[in-house]
Amino acid sequence: MSIIAEGEKKFEEITSVQNKAMRLNLNENIYGTFAEIGAGQETVRHFFRAGNASGTVAKTLSAYDKDFSDAIYGIEDDGRYVTEDRLTSMMRYETGLIEERISRLKHPNKLFFSYANTVATIDWAKKYKGHGWLGIRFQTKPGEDYSEIVLHVQFHENNASHQQISLGIMGVNLIHGAFYHYDNPKKLLNHLFDHLTTDKIEIDAINFTGPVFKDVDNRLMSLELVKKGITEAIMFAPDGNNILPASLLYKKNILTLRGSFRPVTKVNMAMYEKSLELFLNERKVDKDKTVVIFEITLSNLKGEGEIDEQDFLDRADLLGSLGQTVMISNFQEYYKVVEYFGQHTKERMGLTMGVSTLQDIFDERYYRHLSGGILEAFGKLFFKSLKIYLYPLKDQETDEIITSENLKVHPRMQELYQYFKDNGRVVDIKDYDPKTLDIHSRQVHQMIREGKTEWEDMLPESTTKMIKEKELFRGK
Repeated sequence: MSIIAEGEKKFEEITSVQNKAMRLNLNENIYGTFAEIGAGQETVRHFFRAGNASGTVAKTLSAYDKDFSDAIYGIEDDGRYVTEDRLTSMMRYETGLIEERISRLKHPNKLFFSYANTVATIDWAKKYKGHGWLGIRFQTKPGEDYSEIVLHVQFHENNASHQQISLGIMGVNLIHGAFYHYDNPKKLLNHLFDHLTTDKIEIDAINFTGPVFKDVDNRLMSLELVKKGITEAIMFAPDGNNILPASLLYKKNILTLRGSFRPVTKVNMAMYEKSLELFLNERKVDKDKTVVIFEITLSNLKGEGEIDEQDFLDRADLLGSLGQTVMISNFQEYYKVVEYFGQHTKERMGLTMGVSTLQDIFDERYYRHLSGGILEAFGKLFFKSLKIYLYPLKDQETDEIITSENLKVHPRMQELYQYFKDNGRVVDIKDYDPKTLDIHSRQVHQMIREGKTEWEDMLPESTTKMIKEKELFRGK
């Protein structure tokens, strides 16, 4: 047993990149190929340098020439190369070759794998930082169906050679994690950043598939990315599969509705439907190039305490059943949401919100951390022609209906508010059902917990049915 010096604090030793590669090389059964395009052969380099690589590396290649790459892996429908489809084609082609060329009779205990990446590093003008896909297709038992881990990265370093180094380290971490941490995907995810930081490289999408991950919910893995600060926002489609934000948002008009959606109520859906009608009537907004995002922030997920994963999945299931795309973000302020979307599109944006939320936006206290205060925040918030679609509020004491016309903000903010109002940046949703104004998600959630039935008419019919059938939100 090693000596612990007096005053020693808890310290976790992280296995070096060289030792990870050596451990894999010394395993007589792990055997596979490396296909790396766009950033050199940075991952396999570690295995060669560690020594004894001949028992692990079946083949390594870099099909840099597009025609040569197409001849090997085929031509993608979109003609692009740095895509998830391209990565998948590479991995599956290479494992197919291993199965074809290596006899199972001669090597009954071999665990085959194929590691691949396809990336674009920073350009010479340093205008685009670069991004890429990397993944591994592997077996944990001889002859087992293959499992896959696929992830997308964004580079943050300003030097191509530094980006290559970071990619190589993450590649080794991924291969090592696939074979030695596949039973604990959250731990595997943490170890992807061994000897790396999010200042260097960011993971903004990840998916686990195959027999060893049959019990893994990829929405929870995406949530983990945001919780750990690995990325600021993740998205998943109505079917629950993780999707790359950049792919979904690229050159799209974006309408966003933020809430807790615990559960989705008739007022949520009315806000969505009516604001979408107004948004689609805006100049230059093409319906076919428009996406709607239901956003839940980490603070909304935490509620009164820590994040309840089942509660999160309940909300996600309900939104998915309504055909909605969900974004989980670490953005507290709305201007950060707009900035994030602005990285992917220059088209029109809209925010759907209630009166109380708009009042909060005009509260100076939220912007004390900015050198330019609320003016700096609003310069970022009202990006280009962004508009806020405002759903009215019913005052519970006076029954007065509050809209943009009679909304009260702090006297110091009144002229600033009036400026945006007069310039058409705040648009009232006038077509609404007065009955929905008495529906509040928190009260509905409490009624569900208490076993009452009054809530059933406050939600979309399909949502009510799903909550009752699956007993969602019970006892939480």
